[in-house]
Amino acid sequence: MREVSVSLGSRSYPVYVGAGILREVGDLARRHLSGERVLVVTNPTVAPLYAATVEESLAAVGFVVRRAEIPDGEEYKTLATVAALYDAALGAELERGDTVLALGGGVVGDIAGFLAATYMRGVAFVQVPTTLLAQVDSSVGGKVGVNHPWGKNLIGAFYQPRFVLADVRTLATLPLREVRAGLAEVIKYGVIHDAAFFAWLEANFEALLKLSDAAVEQAVATSCAIKAAVVSADETEKGLRAILNFGHTLGHALEAATHYERFVHGEAVAIGMVFAARLARRLGYFEPAGVERITALVRRAGLPDAIPPDIAPEALLEAMRRDKKVAAGQLTFILPEAIGKVRIVRGVSADIVRSVLVEY
Repeated sequence: MREVSVSLGSRSYPVYVGAGILREVGDLARRHLSGERVLVVTNPTVAPLYAATVEESLAAVGFVVRRAEIPDGEEYKTLATVAALYDAALGAELERGDTVLALGGGVVGDIAGFLAATYMRGVAFVQVPTTLLAQVDSSVGGKVGVNHPWGKNLIGAFYQPRFVLADVRTLATLPLREVRAGLAEVIKYGVIHDAAFFAWLEANFEALLKLSDAAVEQAVATSCAIKAAVVSADETEKGLRAILNFGHTLGHALEAATHYERFVHGEAVAIGMVFAARLARRLGYFEPAGVERITALVRRAGLPDAIPPDIAPEALLEAMRRDKKVAAGQLTFILPEAIGKVRIVRGVSADIVRSVLVEY
């Protein structure tokens, strides 16, 4: 079992990564938690696969465990779902010293984290991500929240977990589409921070697609280490942490413009990364060879790399104007300068963005 540290002073926490470590959640919880009750938040897809293992491990070390299931899907990432979870937490007699544990993908983690951040002004929170995307991205860093009809994650908070447990064996039950979607975020880390990791991905991508324990453990641990370093330097996204949004400005716009029904998150981010690379090339920041390497890896992952022709550029521009990174009405993008290095570019002309959207 590998351990990656997220260094945030008194709120520092470990990320445990390994193959077949799900049964250790109880012992780890006893090490990191003080309360007696745990509310496991999951969904009907994940619960039959892993809830019993987690609950039995927790009960074996003396926790009183209750379960709350929420519907499966991005469209349920709403305040209405959180309201139902408040009822479940009260029904489980969850007290201020107790814990909410998220068991599932990014939607479960974001919603359960928002519940933990706001119930009784904050209770302990644990992330047990079961999708590749959640293991390498959303479970680490403390971003929690829900969507609004006008945009993704517009309602939320920064609220760190006590620990994260990522068992890469849980990925074996994922649909291939979800595995591919998670690889988009893995590719992102190579582009924004680590050229050697990007080259490792190019050399080991087939092993990742086959879910080799060793390859996936390496990819997850490296991705978490990169995110941990960024979050430790800039927890609340005042500067550096914004680089983690590479590909997300257009990605979130695609999701919002299609009412969260057409793309899974990683697919939208994949399109957004290729778009950002092309925009960076148009602005003179990035060489064509870099655009080709990003595009090629996205395609090897089986991810989309182009905007569907039926989605109007103006609809995407309107959605991007509601992005959280917009300042004084100006569009902001994370754009690559080289593989392994990106810059935050503010005040990007809507006309230039529109022109790249049209030709893209």
